[in-house]
Amino acid sequence: MKTPWYKEPWAWLVFFLPFSAVVAGITTVIIANTDPDPLVVGDYYKKGKAINLEISKIKLAQKLGMKFDLKLDNQVLVIKPTGIDKEFPLLNVNFYHPTLKDKDFYFALTPDASGHFRQYIEQEVSGKWRVTIAPFEEHWKIQNVITLPQSDFIEIKPKAIEAH
Repeated sequence: MKTPWYKEPWAWLVFFLPFSAVVAGITTVIIANTDPDPLVVGDYYKKGKAINLEISKIKLAQKLGMKFDLKLDNQVLVIKPTGIDKEFPLLNVNFYHPTLKDKDFYFALTPDASGHFRQYIEQEVSGKWRVTIAPFEEHWKIQNVITLPQSDFIEIKPKAIEAH
């Protein structure tokens, strides 16, 4: 007496392998279409020129001797100019999170009577951040990678190697 095909274990193995490949392929297509990778920049020459402009802004900050001290303690950000030029009517300060773009934030700060720039930050800011400081005209720029919060002042000075 012959056994029916559906009672044979080898038959199920033969059917299971191609079926699992089809399921894996469909899953891969769904994943690829719901979260596609960003495309390569089409005009890479223009992007390269923009990078060179950013590097020239950092080199100008080095040449001008721009330096700042920064601390974030009890949700209060304090930026103190310590370089050659210590008077600015307005500073643009950007904080970029290394992995989560929606956590990035920006301040346009004016100095207080002592010449320091202060800002209360409502959101929790901890961990690694890339901070960018530039004047209102944005003819120079300083950017550093820092870890927050900082109860002591840390020096922020231009480093051309971190221009990206």
